[in-house]
Amino acid sequence: MSDPGVPEISVVICAYTEDRWEDVRAAVASVRAQSRPAVETLLVVDHNRALLARLGQEYRETGDVRVLANAGPRGLSAGRNTGIAASRGEIVAFLDDDAVAERDWLRHLAEGYADPRVMAVGGRTEPVWASGRRPGWFPEEFDWVVGCTYRGLPPGRVRVRNVLGGNASFRRSAFDAAGGFATGIGRDGNKRPLGGEETELCIRLSRARPDAILLIDDRAVIHHRVPEARERFRYFRTRTYAEGLSKALVARSAGARKGLESERRYTTRVLPAGVVRGLRDALLSRPGGAGRAGAIVAGVLTAAGGYLVGSVRARRGGVTFFVTGIEGAGRD
Repeated sequence: MSDPGVPEISVVICAYTEDRWEDVRAAVASVRAQSRPAVETLLVVDHNRALLARLGQEYRETGDVRVLANAGPRGLSAGRNTGIAASRGEIVAFLDDDAVAERDWLRHLAEGYADPRVMAVGGRTEPVWASGRRPGWFPEEFDWVVGCTYRGLPPGRVRVRNVLGGNASFRRSAFDAAGGFATGIGRDGNKRPLGGEETELCIRLSRARPDAILLIDDRAVIHHRVPEARERFRYFRTRTYAEGLSKALVARSAGARKGLESERRYTTRVLPAGVVRGLRDALLSRPGGAGRAGAIVAGVLTAAGGYLVGSVRARRGGVTFFVTGIEGAGRD
């Protein structure tokens, strides 16, 4: 039984590969260990019959974990939409399948909804490097490349344009107002690592509900595993290019002014400061300083190239994405 007046939270974890079997089990275990319990955990499997069967067997005797097949097209957005539709909670939270949440994660997310105008609350995502430590050349300003909170975001509980999808929650009424995550944008198995689906949704939500407040609370912490392949500059370059492509789609949907609002501050203030720090460290003979400064410049140029290519494709109609409403299958 839940406490009266306290919103119930459903947690959605989307999975697509058996290669992350132990990661998925760890993610579920971290949800089940929360100080503020979830009403349910929904594991949504993205078009992988073997994984669907294996997870179904693993959690067949648990009352708080449900295993579902992605009911839409392949990709993270449709998987999340499937979880939303099947969920029962007033709040729907999302956790990456290769991340674990700290014990008070849900408690801190839930506290943000005391104000009825709050439609979304996100948290802080810390990287767990497979090699044991951050690569010396890898700038903290680009931690979004590996799905983590990057340097330049304000601390505390603050109002933001958009939350970050791997550690986020939404009030159910947000999906009633704005629809679900757009398909045709964002992650799709092993294809190019696109993103931006949560940004597009949040901008769409703010348009549908001009009074909506979106927050990030850095006390709501998860730890996200970064495999060795993503510690390499090759992935860094691929991901920043893909981000440029994604931002072109977001700008197409929301308009360049709103779609790039946060990015302007990031590129004109946060990144130049990062370059200066890197060069200063290099002058002081601190390891990695020149590499970090160079990586920031390379990341900006690569993302800009992706944005230009994506903008041309969007104008030519070569890329499309779709927004659908969420069927309330899980609402009783």
